[in-house]
Amino acid sequence: MIFTETALKDAFIIDLEEKPDHRGFFARSFCAQEFEAHGLKATVAQCNLSFNYKKGTIRGMHYQILPAAETKLIRCTKGAIYDVIIDMRPESPTFLSHIGVELTPENRRALYVPEMFAHGYQALTDETEVVYQVGEFYTPGYERGLRYDDPFFEINWPLDVTEISEKDLNWPLLRMMTVGAK
Repeated sequence: MIFTETALKDAFIIDLEEKPDHRGFFARSFCAQEFEAHGLKATVAQCNLSFNYKKGTIRGMHYQILPAAETKLIRCTKGAIYDVIIDMRPESPTFLSHIGVELTPENRRALYVPEMFAHGYQALTDETEVVYQVGEFYTPGYERGLRYDDPFFEINWPLDVTEISEKDLNWPLLRMMTVGAK
């Protein structure tokens, strides 16, 4: 695997290191030892699959606070997504900064999302499928979220929004919440 640190501290893009032969190729997509060698949490508590019927669908921006903070390893297995993460760690030098990365089956990239990062994505094609490994169990009492359209972040989603849940529409704007508070 090829680990490339993003502009956000501790967040990485992970590319496959393909070993081709006459059959195709082989590549490791996860290795606890390699993750730990890069200072990343390698625990996998859950693996989730998300399917989206329509392009333009947004899921997010979600995170969990301590003691149930999650790491995530995101990969798009069908279609394409624009994946966005926001650093919600008050002590971080990249606090409240965000990046967006396109993930597709063709580029075979994964995005490593550290603990206390809000995460969300937009489906860029119909019938998009996303797989993610999560480092902590889903714990509703510790779940938090941000509005996908919060003017503070000025996220440039590539498409108009076609679908979004009521829950995601009703997250507070940043100026209305205390970051990391329960």
